Amino acid sequence: MPLVYKMDILKALKDKGYNTNVLRKEKLLAEGVITSIRSGKPISWANIEKLCKLLQCQPGDIIEYIEGKNEESIK
Repeated sequence: MPLVYKMDILKALKDKGYNTNVLRKEKLLAEGVITSIRSGKPISWANIEKLCKLLQCQPGDIIEYIEGKNEESIK
């Protein structure tokens, strides 16, 4: 996938006071979303929006496009 995370999101959340237990307990992010972030898999725009709110940042601070990274040719 050509979109990759630019930062360690879980570490950034932890630095803001949101460890994984808090994220689950307060239902800020589902377990599946946390797992996807850990493994570098994509998450929904709704979850990116939540991350931006929690981290007080923009989507471009979280993800970036890297041309040719695991990209299938578009025909």
